[in-house]
Amino acid sequence: MAADQHPTGFDRDAFTHDGVTRELLRRGTGPAVIVMAEIPGITPKVLHFAERVAAIGCTAVLPVLFGTPGRPADFAAGRRLKSASYLASSLGKVCVSREFTTLATGKSSPVVTWLRALAAQEHQRCGGPGVGAVGMCLTGGFALAMAVDERLVAPVLSQPSLPLPVTRSRAAGIDISREDLAAVRTRCERDGLQVMGLRFRTDRLVPGDRFAFLRRELGDAFLAVELDDDAANPDAVLRPHSVLTEHLIDEPGQPTRAALDGVLDLFRNRLLEGHDATPAANAETPAG
Repeated sequence: MAADQHPTGFDRDAFTHDGVTRELLRRGTGPAVIVMAEIPGITPKVLHFAERVAAIGCTAVLPVLFGTPGRPADFAAGRRLKSASYLASSLGKVCVSREFTTLATGKSSPVVTWLRALAAQEHQRCGGPGVGAVGMCLTGGFALAMAVDERLVAPVLSQPSLPLPVTRSRAAGIDISREDLAAVRTRCERDGLQVMGLRFRTDRLVPGDRFAFLRRELGDAFLAVELDDDAANPDAVLRPHSVLTEHLIDEPGQPTRAALDGVLDLFRNRLLEGHDATPAANAETPAG
């Protein structure tokens, strides 16, 4: 897919809150799931994940937080230099942006306020019992901080990588303020909210101490999925990291496929139970 090509099967939209406007991609009908891409952006594999979300009867809503929608993160021979430049460009914009908290502990990223407003609008637009959210890599913890809002009923943290684990204290925390974390904990205890987290066990960006912290804070409400390296797609060039996209082996019986199915089951159980889950006409089940 060319970098300037509109992703096939997705509608283009925009959302403005507090003076900030961002582009959206949308696919499907039914309760909304906010899909927040990993670095470098909304790649074809992120789009494929969104197609799976739409295929079960939800509306996949993808805010463009960085990068170019549809542009691949392709490290194939002959493209590595160009792809590395694209990745570095996206990461550099995130690191200098005041919207993203990359190193601070005990703090939610400012962009979460915008994302909560987006979730509120999508709940009003799409209906259903609430909204789901998936964050990946640098956006992983955003789904947790968004869960302060009671409309967010199905948060998924896929390889949550902030704050960057450059010190022991940063490795043993996640990018959410103490007040927001306390509010999420209360929802888990009072409302039965469940938070799903996904990681590869040797992923240096998502150390085991981070998941241990979430277990301590959220107890049994934290549903941890931790995979061995040999579960990762061997064709991926980078070390095991992206559970739902780059390192997914989309075949029955594969651990990463089981992780994907678990995420989709969470959405079914929390968003579609008692709701008309008929997929949209443009949300056919992808092959695989």
